[in-house]
Amino acid sequence: MSTTSQAGKRIEALLDENSFVEIGAGITARSTDFNLKQEKTPSDGVVTGYGLIDGNPVYVYSQDVSVLNGSVGEMHAGKIVRLYDLALRTGAPVIGLLESAGLRLQEATDALNAFGKIYQKQTEASGIIPQISAVFGNCGGALAISAALSDFTFMETEKGKLFVNSPNCLDGNYTAKCDTSSAAFQSAETDNVDYCGSESEVLDAIRTLVSILPSNNDGEYDFQDTSDDLNRSLPSIEASVQDPAIALSQISDDSIVFETKPAYAKEVVTAFIKLNGMTVGAIANRTALYDENGELAEKIEPYMTASGCVKAADFVNFCDAFEIPVLTLTNVKGFKACTCNEKKIAKASAKLTYAFANASVPKVNVYVGEAFGSACIAMNSRALGADLTIAWPEAKIGTMDAKMAARILGDGKDASEVQTIEKEYSELQNGVKSAAAHGYIDEIVAPSDTRKYLIGAYEMLFTKNDGIPAKKHGTV
Repeated sequence: MSTTSQAGKRIEALLDENSFVEIGAGITARSTDFNLKQEKTPSDGVVTGYGLIDGNPVYVYSQDVSVLNGSVGEMHAGKIVRLYDLALRTGAPVIGLLESAGLRLQEATDALNAFGKIYQKQTEASGIIPQISAVFGNCGGALAISAALSDFTFMETEKGKLFVNSPNCLDGNYTAKCDTSSAAFQSAETDNVDYCGSESEVLDAIRTLVSILPSNNDGEYDFQDTSDDLNRSLPSIEASVQDPAIALSQISDDSIVFETKPAYAKEVVTAFIKLNGMTVGAIANRTALYDENGELAEKIEPYMTASGCVKAADFVNFCDAFEIPVLTLTNVKGFKACTCNEKKIAKASAKLTYAFANASVPKVNVYVGEAFGSACIAMNSRALGADLTIAWPEAKIGTMDAKMAARILGDGKDASEVQTIEKEYSELQNGVKSAAAHGYIDEIVAPSDTRKYLIGAYEMLFTKNDGIPAKKHGTV
């Protein structure tokens, strides 16, 4: 491998030292159409091979813009497809480091067909091995679809450009007005990007994610030793529950949290944590966002949006495909009521409901705040198959907020009577003791004991085996 090319340097920085073995180094472009210069095309613009990340085998390809601008032609794509074949046979993740001019126009339909073969192989690998893409330069048109077919997409903040249509091709838009290809736009306004940072930060983050994820879907849990106290108390977790990213760091072994899509649909946190050395996928409702200094940066309405539902559903589906147990911290008043959200919320919430109901991995739900209406059901409720439901003593679970219910039930009554109805409704209908009495809550647990109860729950569920009837697939 050429260590002078940027493509080669990225692989060296990503993998364990001296672990990379290149495959297909002798392959070159073979098309001579459209006066394609007869010059050396080392590796046909993509370096492919395998190596280790923290001792874990991975397959990696890195596009080289110094060779035909990293454009994708027949042989270039063939190398990537070959890499996928090997990864599928051995059960190891595939990581693509993307920087390319896109489709190689000189190869016309050969290049177009080659892209189709990459898509086919990515589809075949989906749900079998983790697929990770990282965008370091241009990633446009057909290549953007390839990035979106990955399970996780990373993006370099300054130079990364991700787009199907360039900003200047959009009616009424241009790059200076709104750079729809930028990392800022793609991470906050779309659900395409899981992490943004400098090139070194992106590579470090990929290493972290690979060390957390299983290598494939064979169901073998990869436990990592932890020195963290399994019975550790969480005395301050109630104060941080509004921002679950902080609460999850307290729950997790050694504060390990890898949040995905943090800038998108902020009302929902999706993250991987560790409990007793086991990877767990967490989904939690957020009502506040705090900065690195612990200062309140943003207040967030306690309602689920269509974007948040899809973000959470996709995360649950990934966890279920790779046998990763699921945890939810539920704190939601309902679905956001606005015209824009109403256009998509029914389908999006159905997607989330389906994801939780369909998932056969161990599922634990912790009610940490308010949980009202159909949004409460959609968030991993007992009715959808949650294996264990835990509630904090002050949590509220019910049809709607007691104040709103009192206004309806006390219509026409004076203020004192409405207040009495509100108090009675809160105690009789919304309290966790009422939900527990009807069998919807398994345990009422002090917030400080949350970690040890969760560890015990997943140990108990370790051998879970759902006898779900066979079918090809669902339709949601």
